Amino acid sequence: MSILDQFRLDGQVTVVTGGGRGIGEGIALGMAEAGSDIVLAARRKDEVEAVAEKVRALGRRALAVPCDVMYIEQVEQLAQRAFDEFGKLTCWVSNAGGADDRVPRTFLEMPERQWDFQMNLNLKAVWTGAQAAARIMKDHGGGTIINISSAAANRASPQNGPYAVAKSGVNNLTQTLAVELAEFGIRVNAVAPGPIPTEVFMEFLKLDESEIPELGKRFGIPLGRVGTPEDIAPACVYLASSASSWMTGQVMDIRGGP
Repeated sequence: MSILDQFRLDGQVTVVTGGGRGIGEGIALGMAEAGSDIVLAARRKDEVEAVAEKVRALGRRALAVPCDVMYIEQVEQLAQRAFDEFGKLTCWVSNAGGADDRVPRTFLEMPERQWDFQMNLNLKAVWTGAQAAARIMKDHGGGTIINISSAAANRASPQNGPYAVAKSGVNNLTQTLAVELAEFGIRVNAVAPGPIPTEVFMEFLKLDESEIPELGKRFGIPLGRVGTPEDIAPACVYLASSASSWMTGQVMDIRGGP
């Protein structure tokens, strides 16, 4: 097998949560280009259907599943449907995340409801996804789990504290899952993106699209620009492929600098 062949995902079936737009859409299309069939999950049916059409245009099979990852039964049904439809489940990407009202708050201002929402969406849903996927993978030859974390996990994040705390939990959860699931042939890694101007990002920071070219300087990014969903997809392809077969429990920072 050539070095480039090791990055192919032919014959794989990948579930991407939050796959209807932004980073999730970029990951899904990148995995499809590498050869994987794709199961797209998000709350908005029209968005996942639109991305599914793009996957099919790349010559891959696609399934769009409306799903709210805040509900464990829907996550379990998503994993089972992927397996039932395609006969396998080899990769699970926990990408869904964010905040419901997209309002910056300090910890002193934080209502309990908002804290619970952030923990459930950004951390608990990563656990439920990993559990649902691993229960299938362990009996069918193993697989890979990729958790989308954040560069915010490793530094103070004023007015965005619960999100950063949850993503710190994702990093530790990734390490723990990697050890617990290794015996079943399941590798677990994470990708931690830096600033990427998704819809949630732009609304949270009250930014206009015209400001995007200058955001790299504003955030002090050494490479001079903010990221794109296409910057994250190649890392996920690597983590899902045999090229990373001796890698588990790691968090890959992709943020334009150290």
